[in-house]
Amino acid sequence: MSSERALPETDDAIAVAAVGKCYQIYDRPEDRLKQAVVPRLQRAIGREPKRFFREFWALRDVSLRVARGETVGVIGRNGSGKSTLLQIICGTLAPTSGDIALSGRIGALLELGSGFNPEFTGRENVHMSAAILGLSDAEIAAKYDDIVAFADIGDFIEQPVKTYSSGMYVRLAFAVIAHADADILVIDEALSVGDVFFGQKCMRFLRDFQKRGTVLFVSHDAAAVVNLCDRAIWLDGGKVVMDAAAKDVCEAYHASTYGHAPPAAAARAGDEVQRAIVDEGFDRDLDKSVHRVFRFDGDKAGFGDGGAKILSVSFVGADSGPLSQIRGGELVRLTIVARAERDLSSPIVGFFLKDRLGQQLFGNNTYRESAPTPMPAAAGQQVVAVFEFRMPYLPLGRYTVDAAIADGSYFDHVQADWVHDALVIESVSSSLSTGLVGIPFRSISIRTGEASL
Repeated sequence: MSSERALPETDDAIAVAAVGKCYQIYDRPEDRLKQAVVPRLQRAIGREPKRFFREFWALRDVSLRVARGETVGVIGRNGSGKSTLLQIICGTLAPTSGDIALSGRIGALLELGSGFNPEFTGRENVHMSAAILGLSDAEIAAKYDDIVAFADIGDFIEQPVKTYSSGMYVRLAFAVIAHADADILVIDEALSVGDVFFGQKCMRFLRDFQKRGTVLFVSHDAAAVVNLCDRAIWLDGGKVVMDAAAKDVCEAYHASTYGHAPPAAAARAGDEVQRAIVDEGFDRDLDKSVHRVFRFDGDKAGFGDGGAKILSVSFVGADSGPLSQIRGGELVRLTIVARAERDLSSPIVGFFLKDRLGQQLFGNNTYRESAPTPMPAAAGQQVVAVFEFRMPYLPLGRYTVDAAIADGSYFDHVQADWVHDALVIESVSSSLSTGLVGIPFRSISIRTGEASL
């Protein structure tokens, strides 16, 4: 007999003990009717009842514990039981066997649109979903404006959600979850939908939530699991294959994936094969890594004491004109222009390039400990910082640039203005197949021959 109960006072937020989920698979529609009638008649006359279905165990004997404040990822191939496990933990699906115990309020973002009534408006679904999550009418009323602002779907909040795009669905669903005061957050692949700005907003929320709550995160994206999670659980065929550090589990999972791949082609015949790729310069047509740059938007979210304001962020080419397209390996100048709103004794300007997970891939700032004297800026003056570097190769996807200006030193400063996602870069064509970023190599070669003793 299965049950879902509250945990006693322990350090665990989630405890799953020997949970199994079995589905009855019928080959023909009439078999379902036979199963409802025939076995009862057979038992009534003392005969062994016949089964008209096959059993499919989506989960079998799954046990795991998630400590309070821990972030745990769940990975596995399609059909491995990941979503089934999450639905059982959230209480939207009953297990066939085993026990589930939870400590605290749980908020779930499962498959797209789950928990929403497509005929209800966004407003009505906010009230319904928040009530299901345990918020009182007074709490929902107090948080409603913040939920709508977080979702940022405009007048569509008054329209039936059946008219929403997939991105709007996720925006509204995540906005409710973010304001539900949950102790446990369960996310099933939902963050892959939506635009880059909302994705970064969600990642900032997640990283803040990790400081005070428990997260169970399902994704096919191993980079996201390694970056966000302390631990990972690998499911295969409805069973736990591995439960260890996120990096170790993802590496083992990838190894198993390659182990099932077709064997590599045999080596070409011949005593010696030599291949060389030589890059004569970064402006050659051989470079197929292309990144589009979108215009600076100064209205993006940020923070600071208002001592300065970021006015523009742009990539500038050799002719000093703004670039709308950058190739990997190209020499670029990232130019940040700010205005001092008060006297700044020692302004520092910096930036970070982030991927869609909010990971800071690289960045820099204008502060130098060896600088002999600070360069002050009076109120009303502009501060212009230029960072010159060769653009790395970026995998396909969207990236953002955070820009900031502060006053003081590297270790002791006051943040004047920090603009999240001030600039968007989209890698539309990439020669990079693995890794977070790539660097432009001058030469790559390989040769084979007789081994030397």
